[in-house]
Amino acid sequence: MASMPSVFISHGPPTTVVDGGPTAAFLAQLSRELDKPRAILCISAHWETAAPAVSTAVNPQTICDFYGFPDALYEISYPAPGARDVAVQAASALTAAGLACACEPGQGLDHGTWVPLALMYPAADIPVAQVAIQPELGPAHHVEIGKALAPPCEDGILILGSGNITHNLGDALAHMRSGNPIPPTPEWASAFDDWVAARIASGDVDALVDYLQQAPHAITVHPRDDHFLPLFTAIGAAEDPRGRQCHAKFMFGSLSQAAYIFD
Repeated sequence: MASMPSVFISHGPPTTVVDGGPTAAFLAQLSRELDKPRAILCISAHWETAAPAVSTAVNPQTICDFYGFPDALYEISYPAPGARDVAVQAASALTAAGLACACEPGQGLDHGTWVPLALMYPAADIPVAQVAIQPELGPAHHVEIGKALAPPCEDGILILGSGNITHNLGDALAHMRSGNPIPPTPEWASAFDDWVAARIASGDVDALVDYLQQAPHAITVHPRDDHFLPLFTAIGAAEDPRGRQCHAKFMFGSLSQAAYIFD
């Protein structure tokens, strides 16, 4: 199989999978634009480790790693098979690159993975493995993870970064609970979103890695950068760091749902 682009998607809240809306429609359409992968490696914002790790579960469980949401969400199962062989190859590639990597057979699929995949590939017939993030090690580290993953993932394997371009969770939750279905997007969120889009379009990886110093309102947008880090792995895995924006919406005021394809 031919190599696939790496992709970054903003997965939004767990309710995306049941509520529909523009992000759900986009994810369903995205899978039709891509060749069907033979396996998926998902870098999820919701699996954090101190050092690199990959999931090697044969039949990964669906993890409902959230609370306070409608009961229907907790009843969803995404029974995709594990991509154990791909994960082991990825771990070997990371270790060879000096990024000693653990294999975790007990790690299931958290909602950063199964929520978007349930919309992209509802048949759950594509093997899936997760790659953890290391928030203490920063953006440049995650670019290197992507570079190490690229060679073993050339044969029809989709590298999917799943997070959010903006992620001030407190602000988003306040809007979610306000009852206003379409609150205005604050300037700090739109300015950051525009800055990222421009740097991705030009392939300015150095500026993106230095976003805390260069991007407007960086700390306000990302009090923690867990949801931003999967973007850097998708960029690192790409042959060309210039990305194509394929979705651009906001949810709950400040939560950017921007997505990018790196060919």
